[in-house]
Amino acid sequence: MDQAGTRVVHQGDGVEWLRRAPLPPDHAIVTSLPDHSELPRLGFAGWKSWFTDVSELACRQVADDAVAIFYQTDVKHDGRWVDKAYLASRGAEAAGSECLWHKVVCRAPPGITTFGRPSYTHLLCFSRTLRLAPGQSSPDVLPRLGEMPWARAMGAEACEAVCQFLLAHTACRTVVDPFCGLGTMLAVANRRGLDAIGVELSPKRAAQARQLEIRLPPRS
Repeated sequence: MDQAGTRVVHQGDGVEWLRRAPLPPDHAIVTSLPDHSELPRLGFAGWKSWFTDVSELACRQVADDAVAIFYQTDVKHDGRWVDKAYLASRGAEAAGSECLWHKVVCRAPPGITTFGRPSYTHLLCFSRTLRLAPGQSSPDVLPRLGEMPWARAMGAEACEAVCQFLLAHTACRTVVDPFCGLGTMLAVANRRGLDAIGVELSPKRAAQARQLEIRLPPRS
């Protein structure tokens, strides 16, 4: 069984927390940026600009050979799809970061029609200087999300895939989620021996994120 890592969850604004200082070299950002429905004061166009700006900030605040990873599900707005992978990629490009991989996580079995949100989620990894050799590749399609403690959570199996990558191919030993919600990524990171830092605006969710436990299958 893996040794559990430490966990600290701050209650506050994740963007302001990120702006305070660049992160140490052994820290990686793994997060899911809020949807426009969670930031109605910005308006739809304002939210799109905010999303790109925060993606850029996240990529800038990690060290050159560290990574920023985004877990994002597209939404439909006024009959049009909003491609969050594109928005995150624009921010990463502005930060001078390159895409190391772009995975698709299945939210529903192939062939199923969904409404409002697609049957897949994007999982994207960016770095300024880290590069992966062909032999370091991993599956591009993840067939299951895994456990989700709430509707907006990152799927536990997707979080597990991220932890496997971080441990195998980066110097990361602390995962930072500035929009941690109930803390799924933090809990999975802890189960795999990584330390975790979360930031959550909601006091109630921040308290829950400090206590969340996720069961993972034993490694084969």
